[in-house]
Amino acid sequence: MRRLGVLDWISVGLLALGVLFVITGLLPAATARASVDRIAPLLVFLCAVVVLAELTKQAQVFDVVATRLAIVGRGSYAVLFLLCTAFASLVTIFLNLDTTAVLLTPVMLALAPRAKIAPLPLVMTTVWLANTASLLLPVSNLTNLLAMSRLALGTREFAAHMWAPALVGVAVTMAFLWIFYWRRGERGDDRYVPPPAPSIADRTLFAVAAVACVLFVAGILAGAPIEVAALIAAFVVVAVFSWRDRGRLRWGLVPWRLLVFVTGLFLVVPTLGRFGLETAMNVIIGLDGAGDGAYRAAAAGAGLSNVVNNLPAYVAGEQVIPAAHHIPLLSLLIGVNLGAVITPWGSLATLLWFEWCRRREVRVPLVKFMLTGAGLAVTGIAAAVGTLLLTA
Repeated sequence: MRRLGVLDWISVGLLALGVLFVITGLLPAATARASVDRIAPLLVFLCAVVVLAELTKQAQVFDVVATRLAIVGRGSYAVLFLLCTAFASLVTIFLNLDTTAVLLTPVMLALAPRAKIAPLPLVMTTVWLANTASLLLPVSNLTNLLAMSRLALGTREFAAHMWAPALVGVAVTMAFLWIFYWRRGERGDDRYVPPPAPSIADRTLFAVAAVACVLFVAGILAGAPIEVAALIAAFVVVAVFSWRDRGRLRWGLVPWRLLVFVTGLFLVVPTLGRFGLETAMNVIIGLDGAGDGAYRAAAAGAGLSNVVNNLPAYVAGEQVIPAAHHIPLLSLLIGVNLGAVITPWGSLATLLWFEWCRRREVRVPLVKFMLTGAGLAVTGIAAAVGTLLLTA
């Protein structure tokens, strides 16, 4: 127990508080059961996709791709910028934002000294695009999965609504990344040194993990249940690791902190909603089904995300928006995804990213992080919501 970190204690405490609410009757048992039933498939998906991503990283797939991108860039920061933003965006879209923040960040940090690149531009790319590139598919973010179930949409229908706002969100993020972190005056060098080609320790593990990820992406695009696609892909990778490198399979691969955090959250937020939070969100968001209501929903989601985290912000906002009001609900989604980039606790992915930067002794200037994040949030949300209204 003494080895538990701050985030571990927060997760355990949140679940304990939620259970206490149920025991004391502050949250009716029927409501608690409905909340848990709703998130059960999502928890299965989260567990499977995190295991898949972690083992894919250990099979060197991310490391090889990142190094190859740096080689292809041939010392040009402009080319490397485009390749890294594309890579981080694709990982976020198809393998979940936590994969980008938690698994791609150490890959980028390992790449930086090999290519003599300042680490801050690379890690800012992962943390910002982990949040802002997570609008396109339901699997990109847990908030998207909740919205999809609320709106009764399939993967393709969800993407049809969100492709244009997602594209705008990534474009705005790229502009802010280049201006504040990647341009010559910020990064400090004209060119970088292309690293040597990576050496793959086990080509069988590498090939199977890469193919499993491709099959997972193909499955969700084909409309397969996301938890089923993730479970099958994870099972394939676990099976090959049990054959080739069983020592890598450990209980630590299971993201228990995330599972406990989400379960506790879905007990605590409905309770708070019964005792004032729902009323407050109703006043802020209002009842307008479009136009001004869309911007208010997005602003409310972004503001609350940077106070208490984007997941409870979405859940609190969702409770006061009728399911028939698609535009405000999708705008809320834009707010909690694009807006959670101001404070270090805006999203769980950002919190975990900060922990990685601390471990690798990468100095993140907090004032600059928050000010540039605020500019990105305001600009990105305004542009993405406007695009949503134009394309709805």
